[in-house]
Amino acid sequence: MRIYAIDDEPKMLRMLKDAIGKAEPEAEILAFSSAANVLQSLPDPEKQPDVVFCDIEMPGMNGLTLATKIKDSAPDARIIFVTGYDQYALEAYRIHAHGYLMKPVDAAAIREELDQIPNLPEQKPQTLYVQCFGLFEVFWQGEPLQFERRRTKELLAFLIDCRGTACTAEEVATALWEGGIELKKAKHQIRNYVNDLRATLKKIGMEDLLIRRSGVLAIRAEQIDCDYYQMLSGDTDALNAYHGEYMSQYSWAEMTQSKLWFTVCDS
Repeated sequence: MRIYAIDDEPKMLRMLKDAIGKAEPEAEILAFSSAANVLQSLPDPEKQPDVVFCDIEMPGMNGLTLATKIKDSAPDARIIFVTGYDQYALEAYRIHAHGYLMKPVDAAAIREELDQIPNLPEQKPQTLYVQCFGLFEVFWQGEPLQFERRRTKELLAFLIDCRGTACTAEEVATALWEGGIELKKAKHQIRNYVNDLRATLKKIGMEDLLIRRSGVLAIRAEQIDCDYYQMLSGDTDALNAYHGEYMSQYSWAEMTQSKLWFTVCDS
């Protein structure tokens, strides 16, 4: 959920933003000190609000006029006015405001207003999305996750292919170095890739996805959203999305690809 906090007084804006954050900790809160700044953000679909908490008496364009412009760009936005004056209440409701709060506001008042708004978008837990069909790719919040080394990405692909099963260094080495490699050297390289992978996951708060203990590696498969896993669970959309290619940049994935192909043919 994306929430706008709008007030031209810095202290009031800070208090409003803090109250919203306490009432809805998972929300994305965008704070604005002027109508002009709000109008600059509205054309961007990635910045349009679900809920707006807006002061009324502001220099230049007041909150009532600004609210109508917000509704023009984001018709589904819910407007809640936050003001020190009660004389605007009737006019506020004429433009279909969803609420009217008197300053100063606190988290309880914000929460009460949010609870009275129907059909608000639910906060979805942030998950890692993994694409196995076609080329292997990893996405975080809709953007490709960047890896320091291509082998680090391949290591994660192999662990995902194993679906949470613990893998030894020997098994990883056999997959990653098809032409063979001395085991001692492989173990050293794998340690580097594991450290890289852990650092990459830590940047997005997902470091506990990786399990490393007693000389084996695994992932917590339940923490990712993956087309391959969805298909195995019987998801029809995932089954239809499979067109015979699975992690196609990795030769070791051909065995799983063959199993998937026979599964599709038999279904």
